[in-house]
Amino acid sequence: MKEQEKSQKKVYSVDTGLSNVIGFRFSKNSGKLMENVVANELRIRQTFDPMIEIYYYKDAAGREVDFIIKEGLQIRELIQVCDDISNMETKDREITGMIMAMKELNLERGLVITEDYEGEENIKGKEIIFKSLWKWLLIQETDNPAH
Repeated sequence: MKEQEKSQKKVYSVDTGLSNVIGFRFSKNSGKLMENVVANELRIRQTFDPMIEIYYYKDAAGREVDFIIKEGLQIRELIQVCDDISNMETKDREITGMIMAMKELNLERGLVITEDYEGEENIKGKEIIFKSLWKWLLIQETDNPAH
């Protein structure tokens, strides 16, 4: 609990349009906008299921997973958000963080939300599902456990 209190917090805007207008930016940052959209949608889903807790994962080496979905004492899902998975360096970075978290948290499946890439890959015995943001937003949790 003490470690959790000391750790950095991720901050998301409820109005990405307003953030774009008043925020400082030096380049197009669609990845951050996508992550913000996912965070807002998870908060909406949380209102329908108050048992859900939302965290993020960062290990000592700095590898991250954008969202950990916890229900009660069980980690239910890991979600990584990456707009352009076609760049191999980006894909490796995103997948490495996901695989490390899956091993540490004892999960077999992880979800990577992308701009438009879809598919499934088995990496180091772990299943990685790639889903486009628009499809993930349309699918209700009861339709598919991996959304």
